[in-house]
Amino acid sequence: MAINSYVIKSTVVGALGGLLFGFDTAVISGTTNALTQTYHLSPTLLGVTVSSALVGTVIGAMSAGIPGQKYGRRDSLRVMAFFYVVSALGCALAWNWPALIFFRFIGGLGIGGSSVLGPMYIAEISPPEWRGRLVGFFQVNIVVGILLAYMSNAIIDTMRLGAMEWRWQLGISAVPAVLFLIALFGIPRSPRWLVMKARLDEALEVLHLTGVTKAKEELDEIVASVHLERSGSSDPLFSKQYRFPVFLAITVGMFCQLSGINAILYYLNDIFAFAGASKVSGALQAVAVGAMNLVATLVAMSVIDKFGRKKLLLVGTAGLVVCLAGVSYIFEAHKHLDWLVWLLMAYIACFAISQGAVVWVYISEVFPNRVRAKGQALGSSSHWVTNAIISLVFPIMAGSSGAYPFMFFAVMMVVDFFMILRYYPETKGISLEQVQHSFGID
Repeated sequence: MAINSYVIKSTVVGALGGLLFGFDTAVISGTTNALTQTYHLSPTLLGVTVSSALVGTVIGAMSAGIPGQKYGRRDSLRVMAFFYVVSALGCALAWNWPALIFFRFIGGLGIGGSSVLGPMYIAEISPPEWRGRLVGFFQVNIVVGILLAYMSNAIIDTMRLGAMEWRWQLGISAVPAVLFLIALFGIPRSPRWLVMKARLDEALEVLHLTGVTKAKEELDEIVASVHLERSGSSDPLFSKQYRFPVFLAITVGMFCQLSGINAILYYLNDIFAFAGASKVSGALQAVAVGAMNLVATLVAMSVIDKFGRKKLLLVGTAGLVVCLAGVSYIFEAHKHLDWLVWLLMAYIACFAISQGAVVWVYISEVFPNRVRAKGQALGSSSHWVTNAIISLVFPIMAGSSGAYPFMFFAVMMVVDFFMILRYYPETKGISLEQVQHSFGID
């Protein structure tokens, strides 16, 4: 089936939350030194500052399924866009450290909610043969946001704004946040959500608009898969028949963060500084890492529906083990510091073609319609809880020995490789309803 402009527009808008997600994730890396000086932060308080957004992210991810199910994926994304706007402006104008923590928490709510609702919305509006690439576009937008954050930090660094620099770095994301909010008023609701609300005529209209050739047959299949909701009943997520998808969602989200990706992105400038880079040099090296992230993600998105999710996970995770072991050696031996930027670029490439490309796609695919919102929230929550813990303790561990965190991440990726090899199924090229049948779910 060919993809039409209506699907493309809806995907682009739905994925804009990913751009803000990525921007907010990476922009803090350029401000850690200034925030430490401004608020006299210890390593522990710096960890609290960075991870404060993640508290909101965990809450946002865990709770987003509720409004997503009741009010719809699209309308709930509008709330997340509003949170992004408030957070950006609040951080820029923060009058003290508690205020900064509060507004970072609000931004975290937006990140967590959009990490659940964005991929879910795109998965439910996508043709099966395009779903991997279209849901993966959410990840593309995340890495575009990361690159834009590093570029924005580097540019603002050159403007010599002094004590106001970090405020501009954190506040500039209000511009794309407002654009995201406006764009969300120009896309349709998810057809699967409309079916769950018994709005079948609207669902059929959306299926026609998205170019489904046998729209009535597709509608009948969706109706059959959500009959429990339409009859007013609901399955508990933690029931026996959902045990395998629950396992997949929790582990894929958890091990994505146990690769160390967000801790490295949050503290990238500090990592380069530890290796002897100047402020400007570290900012430019961060841009190079962000550019590699984007290139590798685009490559992964172009092949995810051809090679499949499992192969990409295996190849990339093996590469992560090698790169993380190399970085830990550099910090342990204090030798070959000039290798650091190259190893981190290779690390980012391996992550982008594996965990980065697959995590949101996989979580959006493995649950049936009737519990997808709750399942998506569970997988995202696993991802963000792990992220919050790692980001909080990373500066403390790195302060003891720069090698320790990377040794830990390398060991976790060895464990992950064998779990993928043994347990993870392939989901490419089949409808969401067929995925649940392959798991033995009625």
